[in-house]
Amino acid sequence: MSLDSQMAIYLAALILATLVMGSNAAGISIYWGQNGNEGTLAQTCATGNYEYVNIAFLWTFGNGRTPRMDLAGHCDPYSNGCTKLSADIESCQEKGIKVMLSIGGGIGSYSLSSKQDAQQVATYLWDNFLGGKSSGIRPLGNASLDGIDFDIEAGGSQHWDDLARYLSAYSTQGKKVYLTAAPQCPYPDAWLGSALQTGLFDYVWVQFYNNPPCQYSANISSLEDSWKQWTSDIPASKIFLGLPAASAAAGSGFIPVTDLVSKVLPVIKSSPKYGGVMLWSKYYDDQSGYSAAIKKDV
Repeated sequence: MSLDSQMAIYLAALILATLVMGSNAAGISIYWGQNGNEGTLAQTCATGNYEYVNIAFLWTFGNGRTPRMDLAGHCDPYSNGCTKLSADIESCQEKGIKVMLSIGGGIGSYSLSSKQDAQQVATYLWDNFLGGKSSGIRPLGNASLDGIDFDIEAGGSQHWDDLARYLSAYSTQGKKVYLTAAPQCPYPDAWLGSALQTGLFDYVWVQFYNNPPCQYSANISSLEDSWKQWTSDIPASKIFLGLPAASAAAGSGFIPVTDLVSKVLPVIKSSPKYGGVMLWSKYYDDQSGYSAAIKKDV
């Protein structure tokens, strides 16, 4: 075998190993879009702290509603002011960061009235944010997002599974449509319980905050028991520990860095489904420096 052939085989093996390691590596997911003082999307990705960014939120949709999104002080989608985000989205994707559109949120007007309604919402999302084509101006410009994040905290429990199926079906048209979700830690989730059983979700960042029965306290057992249930019962590729990035970011559930690193992560990282940590939100992370402090341990 020639030296060139040996070198080619070595490089191929190195690339394969890197891809395998990268696909299994843990990371940090962040929510961006709900505070105009949190920096741009491009700046968020340039920190090097995040592997996933959720643009929040498309907060009105379904049941005949005109879809509406709110990006706080960043831009006005109703005057086509958010189309400039395409360059930022593509900048993030060039760094290997997956960028999702988060639908729902804690304050919104959304629900799905039927299977047909779910299909119509999926078509709207595909044409306006993913790989489809819109007859009008796409709210975030022509960039194609990597997927849809289900942050469903209202609107009933019906037909979210149908929406997941319709969105997932678009993966057959080339680029994969990633599906992620942010359920509450009490199991099963009141809104997404059925949808999460479809096995179509790639990443599930469970909100272990504002939920005293299953969040961290002086005794880690409640969180640990809940974590084990989520990782054993939900057929998702990876499960993430969802946390507030600062004590002011949530009513309860904040875990100091020292406790997270020394007490919590050693317990949950043993799960083969461990995917990393989700943080709410970029604004609060800027204030606390939480992601930078935990990055090497995640």
